[in-house]
Amino acid sequence: MESATDAGARPGPGFAAALVRMSHLVQHVFADVSRERDVTPQQAQLLCVLTSGDGVGMTDLSRLLHLEKPSLTGLVDRAERRGLVRRVRDDADRRACRVELTPEGEDLAVRVHGEIVSRLEALAADLPGEDRLRVADTLTILLAQTR
Repeated sequence: MESATDAGARPGPGFAAALVRMSHLVQHVFADVSRERDVTPQQAQLLCVLTSGDGVGMTDLSRLLHLEKPSLTGLVDRAERRGLVRRVRDDADRRACRVELTPEGEDLAVRVHGEIVSRLEALAADLPGEDRLRVADTLTILLAQTR
C-alpha cells in the first residue's frame, strides 16, 4: 500500500496533531466572530448549540458544552440577563428546566452560526469537493462515536 510520503506528498503533522491544530483554528474563528458580535466565545457556543430548536436541558447543555454545572449556570445567567435565552419549565420533569433562545437570541444565534460556518467554509474553499466530503464524513463519524 502506498503511503502519502511514497506518493510524493508532504508528510503532515499526523491525524491527532492536525485535529488539535484545527481545534485551535475553530476556537480562533469563534473568538473573532464573538468579538464582532459583542458576545463571549462561550456565549457564541451556547447560542450555536441552541439553534437546534426546542430548547435544551441543563444536563444536556453541560455535556454538549463540556461545562460543570456551576459554570453552565453562570453562562446561562449572563445570557439570560442579556435577553438572549430564557429558562422554561421542562414538561417531562417539573424539577428541571430547558434553556431556549429568545427572539433576539435566535436572531443573534443565526447570524453568529452563519458567520462561523461561512468563515470555516472559506478556509476549505480551495480543496477539491471530494476531499471536503471525505473530511466531513470522517469528522461526522468521530463525533458520532463521542455521544
